[in-house]
Amino acid sequence: MSNQNRRTAFRRILATLLGTTGLAAVAKAATPSTDEKETFNTEYHQEIPLFSGSTKHKGLVFIAGKGAHFEGDIKAHTDHVIKEVEKELIAAGSSMDKVLKVNVYLADLKDYQGMNEVFRGRFGPKPPVRTTIAAFGGIPGNSLVEMDCIAYTR
Repeated sequence: MSNQNRRTAFRRILATLLGTTGLAAVAKAATPSTDEKETFNTEYHQEIPLFSGSTKHKGLVFIAGKGAHFEGDIKAHTDHVIKEVEKELIAAGSSMDKVLKVNVYLADLKDYQGMNEVFRGRFGPKPPVRTTIAAFGGIPGNSLVEMDCIAYTR
């Protein structure tokens, strides 16, 4: 099949799949939004923005990784991290029961059970999806656990 024939066949299939309404939706999706993201608790490195503690865009809140940088066991670290995540969510107009996804990074997988004991029930009756991994090389700042999450505001 020649390139011209392939393009014609592709156009026919695309037109059939999208129809008139579909093309309008594609055009709308391709149009850049004038909505701007909001950032909170921006960390600077030599006067240059490095990262934000959270970012809000179109009803979603993205919380940066929070760690516990003090002496303690996994339960103390997990409790501290969850409280820091909650503070950031509230500041961005969300809450723990609106969290959709949590990523948990453990310095050592042996702490999984202890982390779970503290984590259980902290995100409301309908817990978010969660991924838990052991981070090769540990967590920055010698934290035993770090968490980030995505939530909604509406």
